[in-house]
Amino acid sequence: MLQEKLKGYSLILASGSPRRQQFFRELGLDFEIRLRPIEEKYPQELKGPEISDYLAQLKAAAFTGELKPNEILITSDTVVWHNEKSLAKPINTTDAFAMLKTLSGDWHEVITSVCFTTTSKQKIVTETTRVKFKKLTDEEIQFYVNTYKPFDKAGGYGIQDWIGLIAIKKIKGSYTNVVGLPTHMVYKTLTDMVG
Repeated sequence: MLQEKLKGYSLILASGSPRRQQFFRELGLDFEIRLRPIEEKYPQELKGPEISDYLAQLKAAAFTGELKPNEILITSDTVVWHNEKSLAKPINTTDAFAMLKTLSGDWHEVITSVCFTTTSKQKIVTETTRVKFKKLTDEEIQFYVNTYKPFDKAGGYGIQDWIGLIAIKKIKGSYTNVVGLPTHMVYKTLTDMVG
């Protein structure tokens, strides 16, 4: 449906995430994947959604001067925010274990910013979902980290994995946002952009 309205436009998804790519396919959108390496660093004073907004824009900035007038570039970033701290992608098994240990039995926020860039404008939308974990045993954490190796996931877990089935007690907000993309916001924003 939206694909009809997008005739004449080319969507560029700047994400290597298989989950984000799958969501675009499920939305029925034709898109091209274009990746640019960037160092995901941000000013330390930023908090929560300010971090994901900054990084989504930083990813878009890597394409400056490259876009054609009919192209819409989509970049995004997801942050897991807990106890006033951003939990990025874990660097190793120990790091992943520590992250899940701190999330165990508590609420945290999953914040995703999606940045839409054309040659003439840029728009950012941000979604926050609250997630409550049950109290995890050390054995459960160790099993998950060893088996699923969640090193490409903010906060050290994927809700669509085994841990999502056994550990998540409550969700307040968008489920797809926790997977990595607030699909309802992407759909609305693209619809509004091409009107």
